[in-house]
Amino acid sequence: MKTGAIDRARPAAVVIGLDCITGLQTARILARHAVPVIGMAANPRHYCCRTRVAASVIPVDTAGESVIEALERLGPSLTRRAVLYPCTDGAVLQLARHRARVAQWFHVALPDSDVVEMLMDKNRFSAFAGTVGLPIPRSCRLANRSDAERAAAELPFPCVIKPPIKSPSWVRNTAAKAFRVDTAAQLLAAYDRCAGWAEDLIAQQWVEGPDSALYSCNCYYDRGGKPVVTFVARKLRQWPPGTGTSCLGEECRNDTVLDLTRRAFDAAGFHGLGYLEVKRDVRTGEHFVIEANVGRPTGRSAIAEAGGVELTYTMYCDLLGLPLPGNLEQRYTGAKWIFWRQDVRSAFHYWRRGELSLASWARSWMGHATDAVFSWHDPAPFVADLAQGLIPGRRRRRRDDRSTSRAHLLQSPVLRTKRGLNGGMARDG
Repeated sequence: MKTGAIDRARPAAVVIGLDCITGLQTARILARHAVPVIGMAANPRHYCCRTRVAASVIPVDTAGESVIEALERLGPSLTRRAVLYPCTDGAVLQLARHRARVAQWFHVALPDSDVVEMLMDKNRFSAFAGTVGLPIPRSCRLANRSDAERAAAELPFPCVIKPPIKSPSWVRNTAAKAFRVDTAAQLLAAYDRCAGWAEDLIAQQWVEGPDSALYSCNCYYDRGGKPVVTFVARKLRQWPPGTGTSCLGEECRNDTVLDLTRRAFDAAGFHGLGYLEVKRDVRTGEHFVIEANVGRPTGRSAIAEAGGVELTYTMYCDLLGLPLPGNLEQRYTGAKWIFWRQDVRSAFHYWRRGELSLASWARSWMGHATDAVFSWHDPAPFVADLAQGLIPGRRRRRRDDRSTSRAHLLQSPVLRTKRGLNGGMARDG
């Protein structure tokens, strides 16, 4: 890898986790500002790693301590301190715990490791939110079967069960972020099935509302704890529906979400990229804080750039002491963000249920939108993703079918009881 030529232009940015759409989007945004990009990826054959904007891609386990060792090898070859952009939770945790080992070669935008881990751990964050007066759904930590039985007796239903942090073990066993349960029996069955996938679990009251009731605020806090950039958006659809990841979102104005975000990160003494997810209860109009993502861009970070706000590049400039971009204030232009492949699946799901007409489907795509994968200037990732979707291997089909089946089981009380939690959550292949 020839890093000397890179460094003579501008300090490089190292995107840790290039093998996901968040990493791909981050690399493209930085390259648009003439920032040289070095990628790190656990799966360098991933379609996102086909991008031409990365000068090189270093294969490494981005969730383990080996990513720190790889940075220690890379650092001495750089002639200027680079900026780190971790794009996965595992990479954020490694940097928070071991930043001293790489600080001489890299800029890292993170608060103290204890703050990082508190904000990332859903159980600890729930306790923190309660102490600072943030509205949160009723939650219970499930450290053992007795905790699960107590939660089943005390929590209102429906609720969701999820890991405090998505550990490698959880990811190996399921593609789902969370499982919705509608009865005490289902909660206990879900606990019995998932308990071995994480050190503990969290059960949380379900907030009633469609995908479009889920709001978020992306932000960047400088070293002084000042929110330099904030950007509010909401989901329109997600995949899998109900408990999945956004596949169509739009910027919007919601001052309640903005206020909750500032209260949460101000109280934590935060520094770096942050994200707060909030859901509005359609029955009462109340907003509830669901979770925080910290230290990294998110899938919908790119909607800020689509709306004319340089969220990702601001961190680069701030850490290097460069003049900040001039466009830091959200102007509510109606920008959208879409991940086409997943949104087609989500929209088809709602169309089959009679909850989305073809006309509404088409209207939801209208407006100024940025695509999660497609780019005229960098088409290879989209072509590779499309090829995988059109000509999937048998193993990939089995994995996707199981993930989809689990998501659909969560929508069916009958199947949830008979199959979803007793035999329908098999390990991903």
